[in-house]
Amino acid sequence: MKAMTTLLKLLLTLFVLGAAAWFGYQKYRTYTRNPWTRDGQVRTQVVQITPRVSGMVTRIHVVDNQHVEAGDPLFEIDPSQYILKVRQAKARLKRAKEAARGMKTEYERVKSIYAKDPGAVSQKDLIRNEVNYFKSLADIDSAEEALNAAKLNLSFTKVYAPVDGWVSNINFQVGSQATANKPLLALVDEKSFWVFGFFREDTISHVRVGDRAVVTLMAYPDTPLEGTVESIAWGIAPTDGNPGYNMLPSVKPVFQWIRLAQRLPVRIRLEEPLPEKVKLRVGMTASVMILNFRTHLKNPSRR
Repeated sequence: MKAMTTLLKLLLTLFVLGAAAWFGYQKYRTYTRNPWTRDGQVRTQVVQITPRVSGMVTRIHVVDNQHVEAGDPLFEIDPSQYILKVRQAKARLKRAKEAARGMKTEYERVKSIYAKDPGAVSQKDLIRNEVNYFKSLADIDSAEEALNAAKLNLSFTKVYAPVDGWVSNINFQVGSQATANKPLLALVDEKSFWVFGFFREDTISHVRVGDRAVVTLMAYPDTPLEGTVESIAWGIAPTDGNPGYNMLPSVKPVFQWIRLAQRLPVRIRLEEPLPEKVKLRVGMTASVMILNFRTHLKNPSRR
């Protein structure tokens, strides 16, 4: 009886050890057969909100990290000078129309006289009046375009969100001077998140566009995300060879017996919908595994 108990304990121990070994082997096989990296990062499109006209900020409709939808107002610029320019453009247009009306009357009078008696008006006077009339019509077109431009600049004094997302980095206030084409704040686009996985160059040849991927965020280690390889970068910035002293190449010394593999970014498109608990933020750290069982069949030790 005692021997039977000992045998059962031995068998149970061997079973547990075997199951642990099998499980460990499967994990090892998964990690060696599939390209994998801990060097991943969440990215998205960040829109730099740049005013298209200059002026003093008179109103701010949002606060830092606020969620907005496309079309929501962000801030306003003092419109007084642009209202004045619209009025001036309207006045110029009115003058141009009045001048054109006079030119038309004079041209028609001269043309009528010339039709009745060609000798009463010279050909030169007829052509000059015709040219002046058509020039006045061109002045009307120019004044109308100037008015449209003035109205457009007036509309630019109100700045709206171009996409859905989160306002970030508000570092100005009412009274600050906004400068045309100089960014005032950032808007994180909530609909363009992706993940960059930076893979070693000795594994990149095994990655294919369309391969499935598993992304694990450091912030949500128990909630892996599904994704698809969208693209693979065709290059990275070189660290050596840039112009240095006297325009000579600047080459950093390296240890010839150590060859470090470069890392190339692989863009991963995350599958929708994401789990409700997962809130993506730009710069989050991620681990990425490419589920590609075609890889490493000849050399399973490479990763």
